[in-house]
Amino acid sequence: MTNLLPLTDTFGRVHNNLRISVTDRCNLRCTYCMPEDVTFLPKDDLLTFEEIAALVRVAVPLGVDKVRLTGGEPLLRRGLPALVAMLRDIPGLLDIGLTTNGILLAQQADALASAGLTRVNVSLDTLDPGRFRELTRRDGVEQVVAGLLAAKRAGFDRIKVNAVAMRGFIEHDLAPLAHFCRAHGFELRLIEYMPIGAEAWERGKVVPAHELLELLDAQVAPLSPAADYDPAAPAMDFVYADTGAKLGIIASVSRPFCDRCNRLRVTADGKLRNCLFALDELDVKPLLRPTVRADELAAALRSNVRAKWAGHQFNTADFVKPARTMHSIGG
Repeated sequence: MTNLLPLTDTFGRVHNNLRISVTDRCNLRCTYCMPEDVTFLPKDDLLTFEEIAALVRVAVPLGVDKVRLTGGEPLLRRGLPALVAMLRDIPGLLDIGLTTNGILLAQQADALASAGLTRVNVSLDTLDPGRFRELTRRDGVEQVVAGLLAAKRAGFDRIKVNAVAMRGFIEHDLAPLAHFCRAHGFELRLIEYMPIGAEAWERGKVVPAHELLELLDAQVAPLSPAADYDPAAPAMDFVYADTGAKLGIIASVSRPFCDRCNRLRVTADGKLRNCLFALDELDVKPLLRPTVRADELAAALRSNVRAKWAGHQFNTADFVKPARTMHSIGG
């Protein structure tokens, strides 16, 4: 390959973070993510592990040093530790993360750690079995908790618990989740409810960051901004005054961070997306199958990043909800 300048868009944002969906399948049906009835992609449409590794080998010389594996539910993809091991062996890739709903994590945590997985984010909106079923349309909160504890035993240092803050739920669930995370050393990350699911988005269900901080201050412990806060990260980092433990808030709606976004995404079927809410996507599968065309793939990555817009426009009349829902894009 030639021309290894960083992946930079027209707004000067440098992209080093690549999120790769390995499947659109999921064993939950979260209301804010996907419909109850869904037709999943044929297996032959998914990028193979070898194709994913080839894509990453092209992206790393362009400045990508962080990869996060997502879904759907990535642990439904058989043999996922083998992909982690393939990525671990790519020189220059510093961080391999995973976002999972945790249902299958207890069975796979050790194998993933041994393969070289760096970090784990587990989605968990409530510890209450009834509300868990209402949100996910399935049972399984006990399996998620077991997965978190297994990840801790497997030796992952920084385990994050992602909770979508929806009005009508988070007011009841915030304190129990926060106390659970504090007790076990997990980092709670609260995510404002976004228009990315199958159902119509109701802005009234958004609980903004300032309200979440007020609830935490009243129900758990006071928080202050973290000294090592990374402005390029999606979460605003805070620390508890009493313990110094971290908590993050992803305020995509009330405090958009588009001006410092450093991420791009590849869907499970090989579509390159420069924003979670992008209306256009670029098919890179033909550049990986049947053979890898590295120079053309590098050019495609570069052109896709350069075409990135200023931001998602949630808070304007111009916002258009993408046709894909979260499960088919990748978190």
